[in-house]
Amino acid sequence: MKKLFLTGAGGFVGHHTLAHLLKTTDWSIVITDSFRHYGTSSRIRAVFEELPHFRNRVKVITHDLVTPFDSVTLREIGHIDYVINMASGSHVDRSISHPRSFVENNVALQLTMLDFVRMNPEIEIFLHVSTDEVYGPAPKGEDHTEWSTIVPSNPYSASKASQEALSISYWRTFGIPLVITNTMNIIGERQDVEKFTPLTISRILAGKRVPVHALRKGNDWIAGSRFYLHARNQADALRFIIKHHESGKLKYSDGLSRPERYNVRGELEIANDKMVELIAELMNADMARSYVDYVNVEGARPGHDLRYALSGEKLKRLGWVPPVSLRESLKRTIHWTLDNREWLIQ
Repeated sequence: MKKLFLTGAGGFVGHHTLAHLLKTTDWSIVITDSFRHYGTSSRIRAVFEELPHFRNRVKVITHDLVTPFDSVTLREIGHIDYVINMASGSHVDRSISHPRSFVENNVALQLTMLDFVRMNPEIEIFLHVSTDEVYGPAPKGEDHTEWSTIVPSNPYSASKASQEALSISYWRTFGIPLVITNTMNIIGERQDVEKFTPLTISRILAGKRVPVHALRKGNDWIAGSRFYLHARNQADALRFIIKHHESGKLKYSDGLSRPERYNVRGELEIANDKMVELIAELMNADMARSYVDYVNVEGARPGHDLRYALSGEKLKRLGWVPPVSLRESLKRTIHWTLDNREWLIQ
């Protein structure tokens, strides 16, 4: 039986990844979270309530990854075969209001994990979960491929690009078995209410306008667009990638100029105003939206990218397909959220 170390397990994506891997593998899993940011023990409890018969496969360790592991914690973690590293601050607005502490946190936790892998050569795969945002905005009609030029637009995306750069340097210098994934906007149950989907649900329920960042051209508005992906689809892509690389060959060699990298995206692109309309339709509710000029007006977000787009062809060629469609994913998320409205309270 393989043993996985999952960081950031109390986060939105992390707890969905934990649940999906418990259902689809026989791995034992060590999970860690500091519960100091947006990771919550309530998410992990929800996984154990849903899957009580898998509880004995999970070891929970509370640790702030800004701090290196002490010897007692290392013994508690024990032998590890795979690492999925998704612990990171991810709130763009917070990275803008407090850039220094935000970036320092993300860089320090990455160094902790890289040193952990460096000191444990038996680890077969270090899968680092990054974001599409490292590439910056995608021009209309173009999708970023793996190894497109990295041009981050705000301190959050810059901190994720820094994590990638450090990881690549450890791959080259120390031979860690690195795989990087870049993922598009993720939706699902128990997401923080500040994110676009739960924020939209919350404002529709309250009869408030939903703000949509857009570019104003004369009297017309061009809304931003994204490829949305359910967190369980993201988790399935990570599982697929690990299974694909179980044979190894991920460490640096003279024949390799770069480590492995995969884009993970949803099946279709949708404009953010159309996403609001789809959410309202699935809620059987009326909605009102207001466009926010993402460049020129008060309320705009500095460092905002109008369009994100990744090419998903590499994973598609290998045979990975998102298990659940966007519409079905969104339907499940909305119905769950309406039945569990306490998760819409900040």
